[in-house]
Amino acid sequence: MALDWGRLEEVVERAVRRARSDELREMADAVKALAEYMKTGFQETNKRIEELAKRVEELSKTVAELKVAMGSLGRRWGRDLERTVLEIYRDALEKRGIEPGRVEKFVYTDVDGRYLKPGARIEVDVYIHDGGIYLLEVKSHAELEDVEWFAQKAEAVEKILGRKAHRLIIVAVNIDKEALERATQLGIDAVYGAVIE
Repeated sequence: MALDWGRLEEVVERAVRRARSDELREMADAVKALAEYMKTGFQETNKRIEELAKRVEELSKTVAELKVAMGSLGRRWGRDLERTVLEIYRDALEKRGIEPGRVEKFVYTDVDGRYLKPGARIEVDVYIHDGGIYLLEVKSHAELEDVEWFAQKAEAVEKILGRKAHRLIIVAVNIDKEALERATQLGIDAVYGAVIE
């Protein structure tokens, strides 16, 4: 509820005029001075709050712009990181029959929700060799959710392509222990640098 300063000043002024004794007049003057002090303080506080609100709005716009820029940069870094991780583990992948340089990106948007939720973006790395399909998920740090999501995506991709994948492989610089255990349970081959407890 907003304070009606005009009404407050009117009440204080009336009290000052009606005060008959010097003591009451001094008290009324003190109340009037206090009311003026409060009014000035509230006005100054409101002014500062408005200034802060403008700054927060400007900061929000700047943060939104940074998010867009970082998202774009992150996507570019993500593609480069995937290529780098595949190259780091080239030997391990080649032993599994995969040439990292021939791994391609498979992207599908499930518009009508036939395989996953409507509008879901299904993105995996695919390597096809001698008729066999290898599905790969590349991560710098693989967590349990990544393994679960990869299994779901792989199942959807198999349905989309109408073919069973020869092998599912998650390639990660680091993998959480529980993610590695879950990958084993799901029949996903894991190629990794270190296990995080």
